Amino acid sequence: MKPQIGIIGGTGLDDPDILEGRTEKYVDTPYGKPSDALILGKIKNVDCVLLARHGRHHTIMPSNINYRANIWALKEENCSHVLVTTACGSLREEIQPGDLVIIDQFIDKTTKRHCTLYDGQHSTLSGVCHIPMAEPFCTKTREVLIETAKKLGLQCHSKGTMITIEGPRFSSRAESLMFRSWGADVINMTTVPEVILAKEAGMSYASIAMATDYDCWKEHEEAVSVDKVLKTLKGNANKATSILLTAIPQIGSMEWTDTLHTLKVFNHT
Repeated sequence: MKPQIGIIGGTGLDDPDILEGRTEKYVDTPYGKPSDALILGKIKNVDCVLLARHGRHHTIMPSNINYRANIWALKEENCSHVLVTTACGSLREEIQPGDLVIIDQFIDKTTKRHCTLYDGQHSTLSGVCHIPMAEPFCTKTREVLIETAKKLGLQCHSKGTMITIEGPRFSSRAESLMFRSWGADVINMTTVPEVILAKEAGMSYASIAMATDYDCWKEHEEAVSVDKVLKTLKGNANKATSILLTAIPQIGSMEWTDTLHTLKVFNHT
């Protein structure tokens, strides 16, 4: 089976110009409409579908993103993989603004999101899904991203635990210090429930997290602000783009039958 890649672009990391031969497609799903039109195209002859997580004009706050519709729409387009980008705050001295982290774990501190496709309200999916979540991200796809970052000479951390908060506010200093004590390395507002839903859908999911700031735990460091986040993203967005442009042809040339079969076995309820 030839891989088809879904790409979910985060804040400042959703440039459609990475795709050749672009066409737009507006879709609906049993869970409502996704964040924006799907942009279909190719990267070096690999079929890709790009979706802006917050909408192309960044109008949807993290709590209001229709994560289920986004994942369902990519699944309906026969995407085998979901590669995503996300801005995040760093909770570790060694993860500096501008660094990339190929995260391997998450902590869920969200409070009001739909975290399963199997909610008993959609006839397409019946039953309850108690999906294993010990390894939330696809190890094989993560390895490709890590190797690609190394080849490109980018400052990249090969693992990290992402804590996802509800937002849209940033953390208090007490919260930031607590999250550090819990073992979280980076913090954002979108990894959960996206990673969970992709796993339920049987897709290989991996995330390129771009550190933009030190949140607010670090003494003698300016606390996180929207301006600071956007400024760091603007100067570093090309790093995430270059990984995608190099890794996707590599993924397209690999054999994924066993990996995807394992993901589908986990998908049973």
